[in-house]
Amino acid sequence: MKIKYGWFGMAVVSFFAQAQTTEPFKHSLKPNMIHVYNNQPTDASNVKEIFTKGMWYGRLRTHLFVDKWGHELQINGKDVRKDSTIVGVGGSLTYKTAYYNGFGATAGFYFTNGIGNLGSDEAYLYKAGKDTFSRYDRLTDGKTYIATFAEAYGEYRYNHTKVKIGRQIFESFLAKSNDGKMIPNTFEGITLVTQDIRDTAFKAAYFTRQKLRDHSSFHHVFAYGYDENEPLSSYTQNDDSGMHRGLTLSKLEARGIKDRLWIAEMKNRSIENFTLTANYTAVPQLLSSAMFQADYTFKNGSWTWRPGIRYMQQFDNGAGEIGGASKKLVTIGYSDPKSLDSWLLGVRLDAKYDVWKMHLGYTCVADKGDIIAPWRGFPTSGFTRLMGQYNWDANTKTYAAKVGYDWHAYDINVVGSYAYQDFDDDKPAVPADNSVLTLDIMQGFGAKQQFYWKARYAHVWGDTRTPLVGTPGAYKLDPAYDELRVEVDYLF
Repeated sequence: MKIKYGWFGMAVVSFFAQAQTTEPFKHSLKPNMIHVYNNQPTDASNVKEIFTKGMWYGRLRTHLFVDKWGHELQINGKDVRKDSTIVGVGGSLTYKTAYYNGFGATAGFYFTNGIGNLGSDEAYLYKAGKDTFSRYDRLTDGKTYIATFAEAYGEYRYNHTKVKIGRQIFESFLAKSNDGKMIPNTFEGITLVTQDIRDTAFKAAYFTRQKLRDHSSFHHVFAYGYDENEPLSSYTQNDDSGMHRGLTLSKLEARGIKDRLWIAEMKNRSIENFTLTANYTAVPQLLSSAMFQADYTFKNGSWTWRPGIRYMQQFDNGAGEIGGASKKLVTIGYSDPKSLDSWLLGVRLDAKYDVWKMHLGYTCVADKGDIIAPWRGFPTSGFTRLMGQYNWDANTKTYAAKVGYDWHAYDINVVGSYAYQDFDDDKPAVPADNSVLTLDIMQGFGAKQQFYWKARYAHVWGDTRTPLVGTPGAYKLDPAYDELRVEVDYLF
């Protein structure tokens, strides 16, 4: 297994085999880590060789998270913000069979154990480090670990086309593995990925279940767990930060709606130097979106430039009437409290000169409903999103700049980033305006980069005197915090 990494300071992925690329910006802005299986099992000539020619892939992993708030906070005597430190220790072991007449199978077992400074009853207070364990398991049984078969699928491949059925990783605009911590985000269903169309990569998926990184079992893809008689039920279904809290499982079941996730995505390079991407993601009877993106790469002397533009349209197919325009259920300041219709626009300019890379980005979201994206793909990723940020609430504008340096002599990759996030002051449920400064450093060792480490630091500060509309004399929460992440991995 080989890890490819770009100037963003993170390893970058694809779980289906792909050739190395010479595109200067191929991996420059991707924040996810993904495995690349460059070594694949050979074909089997008989049934016995399906297993004898199979291959094992492993990873040992440890991840430290240190979070310090600008101000710790209690509400009604209950802690809601508390400084924390936690270490995740674990890894994964994956087995891929050889392929017989195009058929094969893969199973991946993942383990993480979170050791931190907070007690079991305070597990909900961990910020980024909560993905090193299951909050539901920790709060109910005191378990500090997750042990799960996050991957288990059958596969058929023919030429450059693959069909997978079962538990698997899938990468698209809004649905990703987002494997930046201990266990990737995976889905249950069927997928098709093909590059047999000239100059085009196409993928499609139908998912019935999802397992977020901090869950020990698979759950609904687009339903929030809520039971007034069970306070911890919110941790049992899709409780991702991008999930709408009003689309509860009980409300969907009462209407006979089964949440299912449909995805179709195409990337075309028929025009020289142009990359055109289109994506359609839908949960029927609830919500859907369409995204179009164009990127153009050209050289000017020693510089390589890549301007890009992204447009996303979100369609409300019934979700707004059920849950409202705000994913946090506070619709003050929303023009139509019952509509999730919205759109997002992003523009960027990337530049590369020798070992230096630079980026300018801007995104804006319509002053309509919130953008809902709970599948670990981030609508502003690659344009303005920095570590740990959710900058796609209604009427949010973000400005970002990055500078990266590749220190080839030591295989060290460094990037510094800054973003200013202009949220809507009239919406109580969105954060106060803030600035984000991040520093990423990564170093890989050996020709195959089997051993690597990375460190990420974020400093956030912002407006502490933004009035909380609807609550006289109150202000929005202080957005300030500092966060450090350090990871060490060994692949075998």
